[in-house]
Amino acid sequence: MNDAQRAHDEPGRPLAREEGGDPACWLDQVCDACGRIRERPGSEVCEHCGAVAGESAPARRRDRDEQGRARNARPRDGLGRPLPYGAPGVARQPEGVPRTPSESLTEAQRLLDAGMPFHAHEVLEDAWKTAPETERELWRGLAQLAVGLTHAARGNAVGGATLLDRGAAAVEAYADAAPHGIDIAGLLVWARELSGRLTGPEAAAAPVAAADTAPRLRTAAD
Repeated sequence: MNDAQRAHDEPGRPLAREEGGDPACWLDQVCDACGRIRERPGSEVCEHCGAVAGESAPARRRDRDEQGRARNARPRDGLGRPLPYGAPGVARQPEGVPRTPSESLTEAQRLLDAGMPFHAHEVLEDAWKTAPETERELWRGLAQLAVGLTHAARGNAVGGATLLDRGAAAVEAYADAAPHGIDIAGLLVWARELSGRLTGPEAAAAPVAAADTAPRLRTAAD
């Protein structure tokens, strides 16, 4: 495992803030051309298929937010796809907003229902970064599920299924005692069904509709 992977896989490490702090990290780890997880997300060329990454650009200083933290300032569309610098884009979710677990779930659900799983993933990743140790895998898994839906809505079936499977595996550990009213059982059914649709023998080539395919994060009572 290289340092870039550790930054994503071990929440709370300082390296994750500096080198992988951009909330788009899970999206940028997946090659848009072949859908496979990239071993070197920062490189210009995918080592699996040789495709040039959409984020490639001449060397420049790392973008930083107003607090000086590493954060990609490149504009993005409604599904988080990078646009040229200076182009109009859809506003990103502000990073580091203090929210209770209930507020995080409510905001993420609103964005999912609006067909904005990329933005929902930013909220869930923010919750992951501040969650207690016992819940970090849960919030990371929820963020990965939102990224999986983002890739599926982009038309990247392989990448979408990969992140859906990872997210499902992470949240499944909480099935016996789901905190905050999160519908773990329902999310597992949703993730596995969508993953199967993306990669099964009758998989459709067209992207899925993000809003119509959005999951419910909590049980109906919540």
